[in-house]
Parts: sequence; structure tokens; C-alpha cells
Amino acid sequence: MNEVQRPSLTAGEREQLIGWLDLQRSFVRMKCAGLSEEDAHRTVVPTSPLMTPAGLVAHLRWVEYSWFQQGIRGVPDTGQTPWTEGGHVDAEMFVDDVPIGQLLDEYDEECRRSNAAIADLPLDVVEAGQPADKAASLRYVLCHMIEETARHVGHLDIIRELLDGTKGYTKLE
Repeated sequence: MNEVQRPSLTAGEREQLIGWLDLQRSFVRMKCAGLSEEDAHRTVVPTSPLMTPAGLVAHLRWVEYSWFQQGIRGVPDTGQTPWTEGGHVDAEMFVDDVPIGQLLDEYDEECRRSNAAIADLPLDVVEAGQPADKAASLRYVLCHMIEETARHVGHLDIIRELLDGTKGYTKLE
């Protein structure tokens, strides 16, 4: 993703929500900039062996797909998702053999698809195929995705510091 700025202090609700989400999304690539393949797949939290930079990027990609394509747009699961009935709950994070650059490109593309999928939808539209009392609105999904992405950016921040001492939210060179 290109360098993203914070939304204007007086932007409308939609611009604020998508702007803040895009900002958090941009931090994902920034936090992974310059990582070696070894470090991108290295476990630094022994009790959470799948929580690697690569695993988190893969997770965020599939969360985007799940909420925006499957949830909001109602795209049926035709077997392309990493989750299977009775499979591992974090199956999307099994990416030891996938280069970090590929994962980041897939994530960026999924974020573009997410934004395109909701570009013409009102914030009050609800998830397709859910009972009325269980369906989340697009507004809810955007708020949740800001929270989800920011939380995992925080994980990436800590993991990166443990890997090589890099910290902060300025552009990594």
C-alpha cells in the first residue's frame, strides 16, 4: 500500500472509518519492511508459535476476506479459504513455506478488494446470509477491522522489536 495519512479531523463518518482502517493496514507492510525470510517466519513467543510476522500478515489477509467478501458481499466459500470443517482454528497462519513478500502482496490486494467491495454500499448494509439478529452492519465491520488490524499491528510492533530491535511508527528504511 502507498503511504497513507490520517483522515482529516473533520472528515465524514465513512471517510474517517475507511481512512483509519487504511492507516492501520499501511502499518502492516511498514512493520515487515526489511525483514529476512528467516525473521519473518521466526517464532519469538513460544506459547504462540504461529504468531510470526508472516502468520499475522496471512491472518489479516483472510480476516479481510472473511468480513468483506464473505460477510458483507455474501461470496460463498468455494473451498479457497484455508479453513476446513474440523481443521485447525488458525489454519490461515500455517505459512512457513510462503515468502513474506508474497504474503504482503496478497494482503495489499485483499485490502484493495475489500475497499472496492464496499465502495458503493451504505454503512447500514448488513452481512449477507446471516439471521437479522446476528448480521453485522458495514459500520460495525469497519470498526471491528480497525480494532483487529490495530491489535495485530501492535503484535507486529512487539515481534519486530524482539527480532531486531526496530521499533516505532516512522517509515523504516
